[in-house]
Amino acid sequence: MLRNTASGQLFERGMKVLVEGVSSASRGPTNYAPYPPYMRSGSGARLRDVDGNEYIDWMMSFGALPLGHAHPAIVEAVQREVVHGTHFATALEVEVEVAEMLVGLLPHAQKIRFANTGTEACMAAFRLARGLTGRSKILKFEGHYHGWYDAVLLNSNPQLPTSLGHPNDPIRIPDSSGLTAGSWADTLVVPWNDEAALTRVMEAHGRDIACVVTEGVMTNMGVIPPKEGYLQFIQSICKAHGALFYLDETVTGFRLGAGGCVERYGLSPDIVTYGKALGQGFPIAAICGPDHIMEGLEWGKILHYGSHNAPRLGLYATKTMLEVMTADKAAGFAQLQASGTAMANALREVIGAQKRHRAIVQNVGSVFQIYFTDRDEITDYREFCTHVDRAKFKAFANTLMQEGVYMSPANTLHSLSSLAHGEVEIKATAEAVARTLATL
Repeated sequence: MLRNTASGQLFERGMKVLVEGVSSASRGPTNYAPYPPYMRSGSGARLRDVDGNEYIDWMMSFGALPLGHAHPAIVEAVQREVVHGTHFATALEVEVEVAEMLVGLLPHAQKIRFANTGTEACMAAFRLARGLTGRSKILKFEGHYHGWYDAVLLNSNPQLPTSLGHPNDPIRIPDSSGLTAGSWADTLVVPWNDEAALTRVMEAHGRDIACVVTEGVMTNMGVIPPKEGYLQFIQSICKAHGALFYLDETVTGFRLGAGGCVERYGLSPDIVTYGKALGQGFPIAAICGPDHIMEGLEWGKILHYGSHNAPRLGLYATKTMLEVMTADKAAGFAQLQASGTAMANALREVIGAQKRHRAIVQNVGSVFQIYFTDRDEITDYREFCTHVDRAKFKAFANTLMQEGVYMSPANTLHSLSSLAHGEVEIKATAEAVARTLATL
């Protein structure tokens, strides 16, 4: 067992002054038993906690670190710039430079607006869609997460299968107390990966729908890829009904290739939002699209403010991340996909070699997840709720942590590779998983 005395003491102190001893429920005792390790430093693919324990980190700040921890180029850029000031809330040269880089990299992006977090970018995108179309309704999918904005905080958490209603008429289930019925009255919820279900709702409500929003890969229930042609179907049915096609790439952007899901699946969305990996550990997000969409934000016609929009140090981190990842014909993005896929394949080998536990591994490029299930594949939210043993995964991840491998114990989340993960980390992780499965 790893020594965790200092973490235990910090948890006791934290419980007196912080809600659950942390600042987000996913980091606290809801997932970590009996309390989370409190981290002190990170380098490359490794994290170290306050007790001096070292972990191979596959959570990578929920996907925000494609370069890994404390990448030398990021450290140099931030150290160089911090002496000139942290934040100005003014127009910036680096703001223009990063926007030029993004427009040059992303064919679907003619204009950029920077925000602070994925949630804030999503909020602005929904307002933009409603303002441009003059329509009030939003269509989202079961199991997808687009931030903690009231209007879309529905059916994002696992539920008892008996509570979901019929797929033709899903029960809208708020994910939180404190939401007024009016805040989500104009939000429609539809099963994902189901063309017939989407067609029924669009035929009934299409004239009132401002946008259809989707994750390119369902990363809020682990890793569930879209069925072949499904994202293209969403795009075409949006066009047929005059609704905007909004692709939320908060998780997948700058993770599944230079162009994310847009590039991978050959899409032409009206609105795309980015976060997480964009800032390489700094809080920064972006809304982007063609001119005729983004001009809606001009002069405050559709309002989007923010004192911390386009944060100076975050922009320098973003600029550096893009320079590193796109060098040598985007070799960084190729490496990222290769390491994630190699880890997923190694996990499949380990799982296949033992008979104690039935499990599968699903991945898309650098993003992967393990499911304890009797199914050969998990294709949607309802299958996740019905057939995935989340309690077993939580026990697995907490036990694996004692082997020096850090994965989020929440099965709804996922693991991710970085440029710092190589053969050493993959081999050590596979061996640790084998030991954990043998004792679980």
